[in-house]
Amino acid sequence: MHNAIATVSLSGTLEDKLRAAAAAGFDSVEIFENDLLGCALSPREVRVMLADLGLACSLYQPFRDFEGMPEPLRARTFDRAERKFDLMGELGTDRILICSNCSPHALGDTARIVDDFRELGGRAAVHGIRVGYEALAWGRHVNDHRQVWDIVKAVDHPAIGIILDSFHSLSRKIPSDSIAAIDGDKIVYVQLADAPLLDMDLLYWSRHFRNLPGQGGLDVTGFVAEILRTGYDGPLSLEIFNDRFRSNSAAMVASDGVRSLDMVRDAAMRRIGAATIMPPPATILGTEFVEFAVDPKDRERLSAMFTRMGFSPAGRHPTKDVTRWRNGAANLVMNGEPGGFAEAYRTTHGTSICAIGLKVADGPATVARAEALGIVREPTDLPAMPALRGVAGSLVYVVDQADADAIWGSEFRSAPAAPGAGSIEAIDHLAAVVPNDEFLSWQLYWRALFDVQVQTAQDVIDPSGLVFSQAIQSPDGGFRLTLNSTDARGTLSARFLHQSFGAGYQHVALRTADATATAAKLAAQGLETLAIPANYYDDLAARFGFTDAEIERMAALGLLFDRDAEGHDYRQFYSRAFDKHFFFEFVERQGYDGYGAPNAGIRLAAQNRYREEAVPL
Repeated sequence: MHNAIATVSLSGTLEDKLRAAAAAGFDSVEIFENDLLGCALSPREVRVMLADLGLACSLYQPFRDFEGMPEPLRARTFDRAERKFDLMGELGTDRILICSNCSPHALGDTARIVDDFRELGGRAAVHGIRVGYEALAWGRHVNDHRQVWDIVKAVDHPAIGIILDSFHSLSRKIPSDSIAAIDGDKIVYVQLADAPLLDMDLLYWSRHFRNLPGQGGLDVTGFVAEILRTGYDGPLSLEIFNDRFRSNSAAMVASDGVRSLDMVRDAAMRRIGAATIMPPPATILGTEFVEFAVDPKDRERLSAMFTRMGFSPAGRHPTKDVTRWRNGAANLVMNGEPGGFAEAYRTTHGTSICAIGLKVADGPATVARAEALGIVREPTDLPAMPALRGVAGSLVYVVDQADADAIWGSEFRSAPAAPGAGSIEAIDHLAAVVPNDEFLSWQLYWRALFDVQVQTAQDVIDPSGLVFSQAIQSPDGGFRLTLNSTDARGTLSARFLHQSFGAGYQHVALRTADATATAAKLAAQGLETLAIPANYYDDLAARFGFTDAEIERMAALGLLFDRDAEGHDYRQFYSRAFDKHFFFEFVERQGYDGYGAPNAGIRLAAQNRYREEAVPL
């Protein structure tokens, strides 16, 4: 079983697509007919190019409006098929996709359809070609793979089989266990696509919103698992129609595509109890530290901000300009070392968050899975704490739970940490801002490598436009990350991307047992926090029945509040931003599992009031 991709999934000319597929490591491609028709190379020249790139053409597609046509259209369909068979010989491929008929002229007579395919099978066999019949979700008479299988069985010809497409089946909620009735030898080809769960016309959904497995909400893993049970051993191929993919870098989409297929194959094999070649998704136990690449001119101001947040220096590296700051169980690392990764990162992005350290249950297994998924390992002089490249160039350090304490002791000269003002229980969550073009890549990175769950997406209203926010978290909530993207150029998220020259972590949320007490202590230490308008507190009092004294106290401290449907409370407040690059949030959870979504617009409006300030500390 090998990895394949349809050329329609990638941007550029056919030549561009083939080069990107080969560079990413695909074994074969499906050539989409429109890509070939628009190509200046002849089919024979495309075949030579494929061979030079080490690729095979495993499918030619699509052949439309074939079965059940009345005369004289029926005769014309067979003429077209013969021409395509000749063309396939020139391309060097022996499989063709015929999708179920959508023509208003198509007849739904099953006996007629069976006869058409039986005759086509005889013609295809002369050319050594296998025909795969696929049920389009919007097919005029055939729109279910169970119908296709009944037709294929009735045709009973060795050249006629079925093509299974995850989108067409899962979008119509056809049970994947129905695949068990299909003979694996009769599966000609398998096409995979995921998609967000949307309520819209099937054709429009398919043509614009498909994405890679691991980037949507369909159970592609269960679909593939049932196919594996049949004994099918042919290509697993990506067929993605997505507006962003058509304009994104073909190299990025192709690279993500290989990772996606490797991930879903591994997950499907685990589901059926088969042996796999990589460790399981890694278990994150928490965020051990957040690392800041610091420009020397910003060191004093950032140190002052950390101090006002209740952090104090807890250790310094003996030979490098790297300092550990600590408050309770939270660690912030300040890296001013010249000549290394941090300097390169801050040269591009300014003083910013350049890396995070994740405590995992099994460090070596995490790294092994990363390598199997094509995630690049960054060279470091810390063998006990390997670093993985993230999507936008920041690093993810892998900290094995057994080594966490020892790493701090071996890498830093310890200093007695002062008691933190408002002791922090943990780094609660991180928030990253990413360009829309990279959003799905970020999501796939986390879902492929780690055992995480995707939460319901939120539309967040910024005064200057809409921001799309997606939370990813470990099953126990010990690790949480929100991804935010927007097309609206005036939003805070868009301004962050402009200010920081690309994607990155915009804010760090720190969890405390008592947000009110923490806010009071940090205010006394001089931490400037985000001012929240009085109108918010008037509404809060009406909604939740707080007393006047409680509202006055919350307003004085800039505290925001939410309560979920089960009665769990959430309190949060925010620091001002450091040079518009990043800011901090302090949260108190009382069984609350969200992120204060009703308050996001209030926070963004408050932050927008400071947008013209040059130095917002």
